[in-house]
Amino acid sequence: MKKIVLISIAFLAMTSVKAQENVNDLLAAGISDAERFTKDYIAPASEGLGYGINNGWFNNAKSPRRFSFQLSVIGNIGFIKDDKKSFQMNVADYENIRFEDGSSSKMVATALGHNDPEIRVIITYDDPLFGNQETTLVLPTGIGAEGVDLIPTGFLQAGFSPFKGTQIKGRFIPKIETEDAKIGLYGIGLQQEFTSWLPADKILPIAVSGLVAYTHLDGSYDFTDAEFVEGENQRVETDVNTVLFELIVGTNLKIINVYGAVGYITGTATTDLLGTYRVTDGFLFSEEINNPFSIENDISGVRGTVGANLKLGFFSLNADYNIAEFDSATLGINFSF
Repeated sequence: MKKIVLISIAFLAMTSVKAQENVNDLLAAGISDAERFTKDYIAPASEGLGYGINNGWFNNAKSPRRFSFQLSVIGNIGFIKDDKKSFQMNVADYENIRFEDGSSSKMVATALGHNDPEIRVIITYDDPLFGNQETTLVLPTGIGAEGVDLIPTGFLQAGFSPFKGTQIKGRFIPKIETEDAKIGLYGIGLQQEFTSWLPADKILPIAVSGLVAYTHLDGSYDFTDAEFVEGENQRVETDVNTVLFELIVGTNLKIINVYGAVGYITGTATTDLLGTYRVTDGFLFSEEINNPFSIENDISGVRGTVGANLKLGFFSLNADYNIAEFDSATLGINFSF
């Protein structure tokens, strides 16, 4: 199970996670139970990703000159809060899962947390020959088991100013492929400086801009050759789509500028468990499950940003901090032409 529910997080956080434990056990409890657990388990990671891939869209409230280009390398670090590391698991919400120690509910790890000590549950399944059967399962832990408390993301970004005060932006992560995994990201944004429409001699050295940006991330992981489960074409596919709305206010000086912003993020993260899985008790019982489930998590929230930009000729360096459900820090290196 850990293999399945962590795989999208391994992509999104660009973090290596070792896969282990049993897909068979949780699917044996039924698709609805497996889907319910996985949705709660993966939701905070999807949310953290949605915030992370929207950082760094702007580095100033002032728009570059008309016909100018800007190239940026952007790095982000998202900080995982304690309340995102666990969720309340109530056995009343499950048909065939209960805690081994008889508890009615417990706080258990999300994909961002860690169960310490390990938590065991009893899975009940129906064997066509022997009736109701039970097996014990250790619930999956999260990336907290590896001491990970951060969600890093990074992008290459380009901007072009076709009109006065207008900047069109695009960002991407080139398609990365390994033997079993693929991940890619792209986005497009539009930033408009409203103060560029005003007479220059009637305003203070302050710029006000608005930004709208769309970001898409997709990842897949093929684990058909894994030893712990039988089946074919087994894979996880994750798609994240978000839209960011931002109002930005900053100084309009030649060398050093500070800026602040208020924004709203909305979107969805969809994780599909695809392929054929043969759930078995190891002896006589075997059940084939195709494309077990698709999980959709909503992403939405308000954020605030404060930052500064240092400009030295065609080169500039900016840093900002975002306050949101997942606080984060961003560093950008920018080249203007």
